[in-house]
Amino acid sequence: MRSRFVLAIFSCGGFFLCRVSIQMITTTSKVYSCLPAFTSMHNFMGQRFMYKASSDVLFERESNTDGQLQNFPLSSYETAMEKISSLITRQRRGEKPPIANKLEMMSLYLKILGLEEDINKLNIIHVAGTKGKGSTCIFCEAILKECGFRTGVFTSPHLIDVRERFRIDGIDISEDKFLQYFWDCWNRLEENTTEQLSMPPLFLFLTILAFKIFISEQVDAAIIEVGLGGKEDSTNVIKQPTVCGITSLGMDHTEILGDTLEQIASHKAGIFKPKVPAFTVPQPPEAMDVILERAKELMVPLEVTEPFDCKQMKGLKLRLSGDHQFYNAALAVSLSRCWLQRTGNWEKKFQNVSNLPDEFIRGLSTAHFSGRAQIVYDNYPNSDCSEILSKNCGGELIFYLDGAHSPESMEACAKWFSNAVREYEIPSDLSFELKNAEEFSENGHILHERKTLEQFEKSFRRILLFNCLDVRNPHILLPRLVSTCASSGIHFSRALFVPNMSKYSKVTSGASVISSDFHGIDLSWQFNLQRIWEKIMHGKEMTTSVEKDFKIDSKEILPPPEFLYDNASSSGFSRNYLPRSTVIPSLPLAIKWLRDCAKEHPSTRLQVLVTGSLHLVGDVLKLLKR
Repeated sequence: MRSRFVLAIFSCGGFFLCRVSIQMITTTSKVYSCLPAFTSMHNFMGQRFMYKASSDVLFERESNTDGQLQNFPLSSYETAMEKISSLITRQRRGEKPPIANKLEMMSLYLKILGLEEDINKLNIIHVAGTKGKGSTCIFCEAILKECGFRTGVFTSPHLIDVRERFRIDGIDISEDKFLQYFWDCWNRLEENTTEQLSMPPLFLFLTILAFKIFISEQVDAAIIEVGLGGKEDSTNVIKQPTVCGITSLGMDHTEILGDTLEQIASHKAGIFKPKVPAFTVPQPPEAMDVILERAKELMVPLEVTEPFDCKQMKGLKLRLSGDHQFYNAALAVSLSRCWLQRTGNWEKKFQNVSNLPDEFIRGLSTAHFSGRAQIVYDNYPNSDCSEILSKNCGGELIFYLDGAHSPESMEACAKWFSNAVREYEIPSDLSFELKNAEEFSENGHILHERKTLEQFEKSFRRILLFNCLDVRNPHILLPRLVSTCASSGIHFSRALFVPNMSKYSKVTSGASVISSDFHGIDLSWQFNLQRIWEKIMHGKEMTTSVEKDFKIDSKEILPPPEFLYDNASSSGFSRNYLPRSTVIPSLPLAIKWLRDCAKEHPSTRLQVLVTGSLHLVGDVLKLLKR
């Protein structure tokens, strides 16, 4: 006897209602799943998912590796999110963590779970850096996966769901497996807490969980991204990596790592291990001197990679967009080649290959990483339209998403955005390529659409949707963005400043409820960003104060659609917005307003750059997917 859950799904007024009943049935030990009783239609522009039920759906739990049914309650995933949220330390974002002996604690936790020795058996690529370390890890993953190896990748932060941090063979870990490994770690650690050893803080726990997952899943290659710094990061419990890498360095997290490049480089080079090969990209001289000195102390064979030569791609392109990815790709190629050599696999697979192997090319051309130089075509105002692009069924709304939040990454973001939007201005031939096509095709194939004169007769409006954490410096970020775009002839028509939905104090899932209540919200930071923006636009401080007159209950809480389309000089001043910018009290409200504007003005293409924070980018993606 065992339980079977009968789940009926039906649609009512655009909402999905579920009816669950429990039956006791007699069956064999084999676990059956009858999920394909309903069909799913994927709207690739914005990945809005609509499900239609044709009959009752039988749902049964998956078995674990021992063939036993997992005893997780239906709400287990949300319960796990609550448990994870309880690990968030209460110090202010940007402050130094209170844990002085982090690596010693990591060792104790790993001993409790029996993982300490097993970590040394993982063939680890350990990557630190200021910019591009996540992209480099994803490139390595794609390359080694194409070479036939089982890969595990640990990156941070996540955009929508915490499971994004743990990838197996290029795919986020499944919810069932996540719960299996999560509760195993959680329960065993909780049972062994003492006054001297409490539950680990958030990132330590997630690092432990990553090791647990990769060891249990028996990955061939574990690719580990450093969380913060390197020397004192929880991932630096790794004692015997196969190879280490350092991506481009810059000024970030200075309140923790130090306010000079030398200090920052010292933290990053802290992941080097005696005689273990390491690679880095060209660095500023003061940073490179520190890296070289550390490598010399530990007798580390260190190699500096040059930017990737696209001629090696045999006509294909890097899947991750932006000139900065040439450095990340080159570093990934060196790290992957070294990993193959040190694990004895290079000679087996590529003994007589002198050029870049085809497997490497396929990996570089198919790697995907959400929220980094990503383009999403949104056709929400015309959800019934079957066109790939909405040019024939309403206004066009295109989101350009990049989580840049440092001066250097903001400049790279601006260059990418400028190049991406200019592709629409002058047709070079009769077809064009959709960048970062994971939003349009599940199998990685690039989609093509014929250009028509109608597309290029449309007017353009470039809009900035921006927020950043208050530990960042918008006085540097915003001018760098504007000046870099302007140098390419790209100018923003308007700017929208919004608060994030996600909170640093809570970990949520992709299915978590999105609150529409914005009453009582503190918008002082957004008004500060607006003042900086207006000074950049006009060359002087604002003389009009919007903040003191802002009425969150006002009918004018949102500007009229004409705000986007009128010339700035002719736009009238309102209590709640200025001619070139506005503060919107919630992100869902901002997205809905942009969609309404696109629908009302089908002859105009809205190109919206979302940047300043990976949290903002993740929140936008969550909304677009709904």
